[in-house]
Amino acid sequence: MKQTRLAYAALVCGILCIGCSALFVKFAGLPGTVSAFYRLLFAAPPLLVAWFWTGKTLPARHDLLLMSAGGALFAIDLVLWNSGLLLTSAATATLLANNAPIWVGLGALFVFRERLAPRFWLGLALSLLGMAFIVGAGGWRDLRFNQGDLLCIGASMFYAAYLLTTQKARVANDTLTFMTVSVVVGALLLLLINLCLGFPLAGFSARSWWALVGLGLISHLVGWLAINYALGHLKASAVSVSLLGQAVVTALLSIPFLGETLGVAQSVGGLLVLSGIYLVNSRK
Repeated sequence: MKQTRLAYAALVCGILCIGCSALFVKFAGLPGTVSAFYRLLFAAPPLLVAWFWTGKTLPARHDLLLMSAGGALFAIDLVLWNSGLLLTSAATATLLANNAPIWVGLGALFVFRERLAPRFWLGLALSLLGMAFIVGAGGWRDLRFNQGDLLCIGASMFYAAYLLTTQKARVANDTLTFMTVSVVVGALLLLLINLCLGFPLAGFSARSWWALVGLGLISHLVGWLAINYALGHLKASAVSVSLLGQAVVTALLSIPFLGETLGVAQSVGGLLVLSGIYLVNSRK
């Protein structure tokens, strides 16, 4: 029971941290694949130091492959999401990318044979309805499935696959080992992608560098350490819906830091998302 409460506390901490990622990306003002690469690159050294310092050893071959797959899946998710965002509206991209809980639920049901209670589907429906309110009605009116939309749908699938892979890899392995392997693999893959695309990886302003450091250390290192710890003790189906709460965090932080306003629709959407999260994680 105490371990479960700690897992939920870690999940809340993780949601708060990754909710800051949109602000860091905005402040950096760099191509999405570049900020994604530095997000993982800056998170890697502390993980490697802690991993060697604690005397961890590489896991069994099967688990190592699962962790590497998780890192690759997350890196591809970042690439598809950022690429799709350049080709479609931000509202549409946000709406489509948050279909991940649907794929997680279906994957848990058909691949892992998990029995999902009716409250999961009701909570998921409430949360997705809340997301629709947050991105605004224009997101529905302008919903046209162009190349960018398809990339964002693909991103949600890779994100869901990452969550499901994490749940399996964390069964017999600690959070630090999983994070270290997955982040290093993801960073190497993103480095290769940036080199192939010819994006510059240096010459940025001090503001951009500080934003990238925050993105790597706060949003990814602390945020995903907490979330991956939670995934080791909670079902991926419940965690994936809970992660929708990051939209609420981002919306609230955007008011003081980006000068954005929170309208009635966004407020109602936030309440629906939180209600859905509570329903999914309730035991009765």
